[in-house]
Amino acid sequence: MATVLGRGTCGGHVTLLFTVDDLDDDPIRQGSRGAGLCLSDGSEAVARGESGDYSLRVRFLDGDGDTRMFQQVLDLLKDEIPEFGEMSWDISIRNHLPSSQGFGMSAAGAVAAAAAFQRALGLPHEESLRRSYMIAHRIERTNSTGLGDVTALAAGGVERRLVPGSPYSGENLDNGPGRAEGWSEGTPVVLAWRSSPGRHTSEYINNPDWKRLISEAGKTQMDFLSEGEWDVSRWKELLDSAEAFASDSRLINDAARATLLESGQNASERAGLATQTAVLLCMLGESIAIVPRDITGSQQLESLLAELDKEGLESTLTRIGQTA
Repeated sequence: MATVLGRGTCGGHVTLLFTVDDLDDDPIRQGSRGAGLCLSDGSEAVARGESGDYSLRVRFLDGDGDTRMFQQVLDLLKDEIPEFGEMSWDISIRNHLPSSQGFGMSAAGAVAAAAAFQRALGLPHEESLRRSYMIAHRIERTNSTGLGDVTALAAGGVERRLVPGSPYSGENLDNGPGRAEGWSEGTPVVLAWRSSPGRHTSEYINNPDWKRLISEAGKTQMDFLSEGEWDVSRWKELLDSAEAFASDSRLINDAARATLLESGQNASERAGLATQTAVLLCMLGESIAIVPRDITGSQQLESLLAELDKEGLESTLTRIGQTA
């Protein structure tokens, strides 16, 4: 077989509120209810394969990363489609957002890589996309790197997750058990973070006390947000619920997060945007998302970047991605 090439991309995701639903023994049925923002920036992967002994070389084009996760992606693909095991593979990864900061980059990287491998073999687009989400969800749960990021990404936009679990499953890649829906206006989002990585997601979702606090707070907000149509008219309710969740779950009480939130608010005030923007904690990283309160307005958020730099934070301007 000649050399084959495939490319995959996937945006990141910011969780604003969530529950922890991980009691089922089947990772496909584990996940979360919640809500958040899917992002236009994330991860891109280019896979190259040629006939030879089964192997994988991973190259990161902008720093280091977790090579093990990409091996897991390829191994799961090989289990389902034996042709993957008949080739020697290389994959190049470029991340446009930092990892371990609450931007869903492990999920985005796994989806992008799985899509790139499958497109290299010429598998149908919809089939490969569904399989990419299913495989990424399994890996997220196996590694305790996420709960509902993949289900959220399968919906896109401003998403709400109504049923926990993988968005696709089974030999036929049927819908569910996870279910989410989204909408998008392409709204600008400023992300800001500290240069050092935040606490690993597993430190929270594997801790019984944190699980209880998070799930109780998330359930309270989702009992409200799950009702009615999910569209642009719910934006203010989402912002209010995100702020209430951060308080009720006590995640805002963490000194590092409280300082981070204050830095974002100071930057917004100096930029003259204090009343026009909401500063939200990203779950679960040491990072914040700054968004316009009026989603129908035309606020320019670029001025925030310089002010966040004065607070000692790294930042970038992105947008809410489109729905799937």
